[in-house]
Amino acid sequence: MTQHADDDVARHGGAAGLRLATRSAADALAARLPVDRNQAILEAAKQVGAILKREGHPFALAGSVAVYAHGGAQNLQHDVDFAILPEDAPRVAETLREAGLEVRTPPEDWLLKADCMDQQVDLIFELAHQPVTRELLARADELSVDSVFMPVLSPTDLLHSLLSAFSEHHCDFGAVLPIARSLREKVDWDAVRRGCGDAPMPDAFFYFLERLEVIEPRSEGERS
Repeated sequence: MTQHADDDVARHGGAAGLRLATRSAADALAARLPVDRNQAILEAAKQVGAILKREGHPFALAGSVAVYAHGGAQNLQHDVDFAILPEDAPRVAETLREAGLEVRTPPEDWLLKADCMDQQVDLIFELAHQPVTRELLARADELSVDSVFMPVLSPTDLLHSLLSAFSEHHCDFGAVLPIARSLREKVDWDAVRRGCGDAPMPDAFFYFLERLEVIEPRSEGERS
């Protein structure tokens, strides 16, 4: 069973240089943030990424901010996503609380949620229906995220996580298509296909990408 952080994790006193700010200082910093929502999300990603780096937690940036870091469009979604190890979740929660952030455990049993500068931060320890592993994090690229360097999920792992999430109840091709277009030359599509197996929704999306000439079509032998 995956171990989760709860709201009663003991605090052991923040490490020097770890704490973000007091509430009043954090509010003042939030007030100076630009109105642009994309930049506000980037600021939250930079702050949390810097905290995780300082404390040595294995992690990788995921989601729309990771797409942006890989050169995709700066059209960020409603939150910041980080992939962390399941066994590290309690320590990550404690680290962020010591830094002055609110961390909570939602009903979903595969992530933690935190608030940073009025932005939602998801700390995910299960991607593509599988626990986050050290091997996955080792494949991350060290990239600049608005001038702060941090590990970012590889384009191949990003697309695999997005396509593997498709189901009969969640199948938003329109949201993933621009990402596939912008990162297509950086993705190992054969690896993504192998990872998705014969799941029908990802397979339909691959056909969609082929018809739009985003990726090369498979030969008849590969389809059989």
